[in-house]
Amino acid sequence: MNKMHCFSLTTEQQVAHLVLNQPEALNTMSPTFWRELDAVLTQLHASGEARVLVISSTGKHFSAGMALDVFSAAPLDDQSAQGRAAVFDLLGDMQATFTKLETLRMPVIAAIQGGCIGAGVDMVSACCIRYATAEAFFCIQEINIGMVADVGTLQRLPKLIPLAVVKELAYTGRRLSAQQALGYGLVNAVFDTPAALLAAALQCAQEIAAKAPVAIWGTKQAIHYARDHSVDDALKQMGWLQGAIWSNANVREAVTAMKQKRPGQFDDLAELQSFRDLGP
Repeated sequence: MNKMHCFSLTTEQQVAHLVLNQPEALNTMSPTFWRELDAVLTQLHASGEARVLVISSTGKHFSAGMALDVFSAAPLDDQSAQGRAAVFDLLGDMQATFTKLETLRMPVIAAIQGGCIGAGVDMVSACCIRYATAEAFFCIQEINIGMVADVGTLQRLPKLIPLAVVKELAYTGRRLSAQQALGYGLVNAVFDTPAALLAAALQCAQEIAAKAPVAIWGTKQAIHYARDHSVDDALKQMGWLQGAIWSNANVREAVTAMKQKRPGQFDDLAELQSFRDLGP
């Protein structure tokens, strides 16, 4: 187990499980939270050992959003043009951390219990699959404290649920219940207890981890590209992508394993090395 201040990370049977573990602070997002999350996502992306990431939480809420000390640690200067211009880069740095969830070389499953508030919504909207408990709720809290949600919610939610629903939530700061979220397609399923929620998330992760990792990687790439491009452009991209990663060996192994009713044996994704970390 890799234990941090705001998280714990375990990897078992090629499924990484990241747990928000500050229930006494309602799993709010402090500066330490951002540093640790960025570091662990960078590590998971580079290593290639895990094939799926499950993110769950502890305590009353999945996350109550941004911690107040974030604002004091990085006060926003609205007294000069230069200070206001610097907000762009400050926000870009924070946005990049949640974007790592979206661009991670593996699917990300969020298991959400209790409140998913403010930046919590930014976080889970960057995940691939969302499961929730029956008492879970989502809230674009930023409008309730006089600001615009700025770390991904307003950019990603309109691609996940109807635009009019996003506007209602973003303008009013109302709570969206788990059942409403299920109806709109924001969550894939709702469970009675946190234990059942986590069991379902891990079961889904194990099913994904049993597939050929490079095919899962390619599928994630294709889905995200198609979301943001025309059908014609996405079909062309699919041809280039399939040509780049096609593996007769993977297809033979998958079919043989199916016939023999056994798990397939597939290579992990390659470990990544930064150019900056290479020789002199």
